[in-house]
Amino acid sequence: MSYRNAQEIFPEGLLRQIQRYVSGETIYIPARNEKKAWGETSGYQRYIRERNEEIRTAFANGLTMEELMEKYALSYDSIKRIVYNRKETAMLKYSATLSSAKAYADAGKLDTWIHLYLNEEGRNIPFSDGLKLFDRYYFSPALFPIRLFNRCTGPEPDMKYQIDPDWWQQRVAVLENVIQTEPDLPPLIVHYVDGTFELNDGNHRHKAYENLGIENIWVIIWITEEAELDDFSAKYGTYVKDCKIIRR
Repeated sequence: MSYRNAQEIFPEGLLRQIQRYVSGETIYIPARNEKKAWGETSGYQRYIRERNEEIRTAFANGLTMEELMEKYALSYDSIKRIVYNRKETAMLKYSATLSSAKAYADAGKLDTWIHLYLNEEGRNIPFSDGLKLFDRYYFSPALFPIRLFNRCTGPEPDMKYQIDPDWWQQRVAVLENVIQTEPDLPPLIVHYVDGTFELNDGNHRHKAYENLGIENIWVIIWITEEAELDDFSAKYGTYVKDCKIIRR
């Protein structure tokens, strides 16, 4: 496997974008026609178990960490965790609920819950695929004031993603009833970037919570860059002081 200086390959603008996510590290870029490392979007949990078992078997048969990194397009830390940790998510019971998300977080598998949810329940596959492109920091579900988050989806003309007003109202009304009868709803998923919060998943629930006068909601915070992790911790660390932080 050969290595080249990115400055010799990428245009300056593209290089600056890449450096936003990784700088001073070796990264693996698969060939254009190479199969995605994460497999198909369905059957995610089974795929992860089978892939991890393959990796452990290959390591036991003599493949090095570096060879496994190249073959599976994973970081050294990810390969190391798989090889030396036999605790699999098969012991966890997945459901699209807050309690399930907390259980996965306690087991150090919050990212697995997120992808299962986005692929099987949340139906936000492009978001799931995007999260897999880089290692991220994930905070286990925590209570945050709803006032910190602004929707990006809705019928309003200034929304990034506009939805038909009638459909929006119907969906929000249904969720208001669900919230009042079912306390174990999944947490919202929020990205902290450039000092602000981006509400990635849960815009309908956010509006329903607001309509019901609920002031604090459960959210999962994810962050890409270490500098932004430090900024978030300085400003909002009190909300996550009892949370686990996982990097995947």
